[in-house]
Amino acid sequence: MKLFTPLYDVCLRWAKHPHADKYLAGLSFSESVIFPIPPDVMLAPMALAKPEKAWWYAFVCTLASVLGGIAGYILGYLAFDGLILPLIETLHYQDKLNTAMQWFEQYGVWIVFIAGFSPIPYKVFTISAGVLGMMFIPFVIASFFGRGCRFFLVAALMYWGGAKMESKLRQYVELLGWLVIVLAVVIYLVAK
Repeated sequence: MKLFTPLYDVCLRWAKHPHADKYLAGLSFSESVIFPIPPDVMLAPMALAKPEKAWWYAFVCTLASVLGGIAGYILGYLAFDGLILPLIETLHYQDKLNTAMQWFEQYGVWIVFIAGFSPIPYKVFTISAGVLGMMFIPFVIASFFGRGCRFFLVAALMYWGGAKMESKLRQYVELLGWLVIVLAVVIYLVAK
């Protein structure tokens, strides 16, 4: 059953849409607050479809993600008990939240930077930072660098890989997609 190739093709079509930047920004913002799908699934094919705009797309992703992270921080800070905790329990993210909070206590602001690359959803870290009352400016700076490094790395791989990268990505998109899912499950089971 092919699941990832059709999604990849949809993302390539979105990349050519006149409002592609806005879609990417919306996905990046919402993923930092509540949405489960990371923006990389749109960023990579968009950077492949229009390599001359790869850096712009990475910047849009970074800025929107940091703004979404600020929204997550504010939600954690102001509305954790009444709004966020029931949602976390509904989505079964309690163990992820507990892990993130332990990491905050252990690593401080560095965990926000590292969270940009973590398999644990970024929104868990943004909300946790607000719940714990982490200093706001270091949170924003660490978010900007952590998320920026991730998104600019994806854009760079697509930019420099070009058509060869696109053909290889298309060839292995199903395998890569399923490997990411298996890796996420393994990491989840190990962390649990």
